[in-house]
Amino acid sequence: MNARVIGTLVAKDLSLFFRNRFFAFITVLGLVFYIAMYFLLPNQVDETLELALYAPDIPRDLLEDMEEDGLEYLEMDSEKALREAVTAGDYPVGVVIPVNLAQRIAAGELPEMRVYFTPDVPAEFREIYVIMAQELAFMISGAPLYLEANEEILGTDMAGQQIPPRDRMLPLLAVIILMMETWGLASLISTEVEAGTIRALLITPLGIPDLFLAKSITGVTLAFSQATLLMLITGGLSHEPVLVLLTLLLGSVLVTGIGFLVASVSRDMMSVLGWGMLALLIMVIPSLVILLPGVASNWIEIIPTHYLVDTVYRVLNFEASWGDVWQNLTAALLFAALFVVLGIAALRRKFT
Repeated sequence: MNARVIGTLVAKDLSLFFRNRFFAFITVLGLVFYIAMYFLLPNQVDETLELALYAPDIPRDLLEDMEEDGLEYLEMDSEKALREAVTAGDYPVGVVIPVNLAQRIAAGELPEMRVYFTPDVPAEFREIYVIMAQELAFMISGAPLYLEANEEILGTDMAGQQIPPRDRMLPLLAVIILMMETWGLASLISTEVEAGTIRALLITPLGIPDLFLAKSITGVTLAFSQATLLMLITGGLSHEPVLVLLTLLLGSVLVTGIGFLVASVSRDMMSVLGWGMLALLIMVIPSLVILLPGVASNWIEIIPTHYLVDTVYRVLNFEASWGDVWQNLTAALLFAALFVVLGIAALRRKFT
């Protein structure tokens, strides 16, 4: 291993990368854009439920309890006023509790309770509001529920500890920045292969291991430095910084291997962008699952970036420690090594 030659190759690759105006531009612009996006996103969550309410007989202490539980309501003077408020979009839901509810239930009647929704309220939220209205009616009437309810939380119970949108988005931004560097590295290698530069280098005393080590250092340096800068500016290194940096380093090695694979099937910059975009779309899926937890599934675990995203998300938002995420780190290390080996094998077949 010739350290001086490897250093020269790395310096040459970095210089060529930033001399390419396209990649230099999208690298700087992308980093600035993602950082700005993070700070523009809300840093708080609103856990209140909003509704219009017409319930003439509702006790005041019950209303106070509703407010303490995060229910934001507006008492209406009539059902007509309530309908108008919901129709105008002032409130997404309106609940009408009949007059003399307790007395009518005691007399054996079955009063009709109405719940109004705006068209954009999802079906699952409608069910929640209906159940809430039914419970409210039972609390007013004092009539017991002749059923036993067993409550079970599937997944993490986020009540009272919702994650702000910007903190949910941060792992996604980190993965995108890491993956963007596959384009630059793959384009650099593909151009050198097509121009015969790499074959010319191999005629010199430079060996294949030295060549790939230099390319790997270039790829890891580009990806790791930008992801680290993102985390540093956004406060992502405030808790367990060494753990976060190690995760980013493993991610940088992983995307370097992906860059090798993209370069092995590309002939020019357009094909690099095409294959790189396909890889990007696949690798960001685990980040999207964090934004849309309802679509989570076990098959997500076959995507290597799942272990990076899950680690960063748990460390930043739930103060996870080394003992909590060591399995993720092990899986990320194995995937990174696998993709580097596959990428080197594919590239060697291309230019040897």
